[in-house]
Amino acid sequence: MNLQQVLRRLKTLSDPEKIKVKETKFGINAKNSLGIYHKDLKILAKVIGQDNKLAVELYETGIYEARILCSKIYDPKRLSKKQMDGWAANFDNWEICDSFCMGFFAKSNHALSKAREWSEAEGEFVKRAGFVIMAAYGFADKKSGNEVFEQFFQPIVREAGDDRLYVKKAVNWTLRNIGKRNIDLQRRAIEIANYLLTIDSSSAKWIAKNALSELEKPKPSILDYPRHLYRPMANKVLQRKSR
Repeated sequence: MNLQQVLRRLKTLSDPEKIKVKETKFGINAKNSLGIYHKDLKILAKVIGQDNKLAVELYETGIYEARILCSKIYDPKRLSKKQMDGWAANFDNWEICDSFCMGFFAKSNHALSKAREWSEAEGEFVKRAGFVIMAAYGFADKKSGNEVFEQFFQPIVREAGDDRLYVKKAVNWTLRNIGKRNIDLQRRAIEIANYLLTIDSSSAKWIAKNALSELEKPKPSILDYPRHLYRPMANKVLQRKSR
């Protein structure tokens, strides 16, 4: 399919009522939106297949759903850091942020470096992007050992005090997903959550309680990805104070 064909298809899927539903029910406020649900864009992406040139053309239209579609048909292994920075700078709601980060940025060669960098960003949705990559990385990378995921604990502790809604939700999501990777990381995540409870921050406490409510269930859904023997968290991580 070429650009004009895809745009015509998007037009047929558009529904102004869906714009209102997404705003009122899901808190998604998007500029230049046609009103198309994410599930319908996923179906269209499968029809199109991977096409980097078309993906960039779609993004450059400025149409909200065309940009989400871009994230679904571009080869993540061909991403450059410059592209990632440029696209992340335009995130203005959680849906487009998560669409780019979960199945796209998290599979790029720059996923870990950008996750660490963006976790310190000032902008709410760029910072969220850093943590969404961390949250998704545990499922994008099924071979790495625990040390890859342990590095995420430091930014979690550091940023747990950020009380912006879409940041704290992403920090919590990251902590829960790390803990669900295997039983050793479950213990480590619980340890971090208990530390967050000691921080004088309502956001940190919310992140901790929410994570513990899932990770301490009698039968939590824990995967069995690569691991190593459990050892207590390094003091330097637990002593980091949230901002």
